[in-house]
Amino acid sequence: MSVLKKLATSVALAGAVLGSPAFAQENVRIAIVVKALGIGFFEAAAEGAEEAAAELGNVEIIYTGPTDTTAEGQIEVINALIAQQVDAIAISANDTDALVPALQRAMQRGITVISWDSGVAPEGRQLHLNPSSNPLIGNMIIKLAADHLPDGGEVALLSATTTSTNQNIWMEEMMAVMGDYPGIEVVATVYGDDLADKSYREATGLMQSYPDLDAIIAPTSVGIVAAAQAVVDAGKVGQVNVTGLGLPSEMAGAIESGASQSFAIWNPIDLGYSATMLAYELSQNGVEATVGAEVPMGRMGSLTLDENMEGAMADPFVYDASNIEQGSSPLC
Repeated sequence: MSVLKKLATSVALAGAVLGSPAFAQENVRIAIVVKALGIGFFEAAAEGAEEAAAELGNVEIIYTGPTDTTAEGQIEVINALIAQQVDAIAISANDTDALVPALQRAMQRGITVISWDSGVAPEGRQLHLNPSSNPLIGNMIIKLAADHLPDGGEVALLSATTTSTNQNIWMEEMMAVMGDYPGIEVVATVYGDDLADKSYREATGLMQSYPDLDAIIAPTSVGIVAAAQAVVDAGKVGQVNVTGLGLPSEMAGAIESGASQSFAIWNPIDLGYSATMLAYELSQNGVEATVGAEVPMGRMGSLTLDENMEGAMADPFVYDASNIEQGSSPLC
């Protein structure tokens, strides 16, 4: 990511942007704000944002976020971006509601605001880009576990943070279809805060607390890798299957070891690309987010908005031993 601006604090962000002649006013400045820096999924999304910027020709990407997955950290970043008068903010939110006042201030100052991946409440953005259909993702994550439990069994959820919009919605959608999977019992839900070490500890704790546990479902790319390693270290490969949402490049070892039988994901590069295109269309081309609108997303087609000003990018794709090598590029 040769041209990405990884700025961990609002002070560093402000100094870098305000003092750099590269950010000429003729450039359209789109800020890609992630949950936290240093997460492979978001770095891949940033590659997609840079692809869109290169295609558009007059866009400067500001890739930034806090150092940990907190609303407070993102609010600091948002305030710095408002001070810089960026053209658009595209954010994957750490909290549905806590970011709304800061993002409303951004919109009041003429900054386009969209959310992607993990959404903001409607009053805090113009549209939201879901990576896929929430009901489809919810069904997918439980199906991935149930496919390897023909006689039923105990499963547990290892999520990101308690306030992560996307994970919470996916888990709600999963619980809504549990009647379709008789014999599957959800015994616990724990949170690793999208930190590898905490997610590892939580996964280890699940196996200790529930000795008959059959599967850990992690709808987070950080949690699924940590849980797979915890299963290997506990000597429970073949007893506890780890599944959920992960990156092929990070999960290849888990598939090879047998800690994971299968998992799903969408292409994060496509997600960053689409978010950038949407932000550009709204901020530069006069496109309005209205019910039923189809907002262009470049090579990804268009986003059809529902009554909540949300739309889905694409269906998730399942990886297992038959195709993991084909998908395990450095960033996907």
